Amino acid sequence: MEYGTIEREIYIDAAPEVVFDVVSTPEHLAQWWPDTARYEPVPGSVGEITFGDGDAGKVVPFTVVDAVPPRTFSFRWAHPADQPATDSNSLLVTFDLRPSGAGTLLAFRETGFREQGWEIAVLEQQYRDHVTGWDHFLPRLAPYVATLQVRP
Repeated sequence: MEYGTIEREIYIDAAPEVVFDVVSTPEHLAQWWPDTARYEPVPGSVGEITFGDGDAGKVVPFTVVDAVPPRTFSFRWAHPADQPATDSNSLLVTFDLRPSGAGTLLAFRETGFREQGWEIAVLEQQYRDHVTGWDHFLPRLAPYVATLQVRP
């Protein structure tokens, strides 16, 4: 098994502009993925996302890499809080959006596992944990977007 990349494709019944906002802005991100998010959705912005509440929450550093509405949003995450995100200390998540019929095809990709320098057991565990996490959170996107749609 290759532990280098996680990829998924999801069709969302909404325009790319709507989907872009949902995957790029902290207010929307916190509705389907972390419990809270704090960053500006512009390249170079450094912030954090938090899973869980209060003192029990896990704070994870978050750095926006690219934001090209309504096509691409990418960020690096899980790097040490006292260090800037690099290829060797963080994972890269990219959302690529393209129109498809009346909606959007979202291509998700997370890379950078092998670049971390982890021992194979740690690499395998981290990869599996992320697969499990994304398999839980990504299916929440389309139902959340559907709550935003204005119907005549």
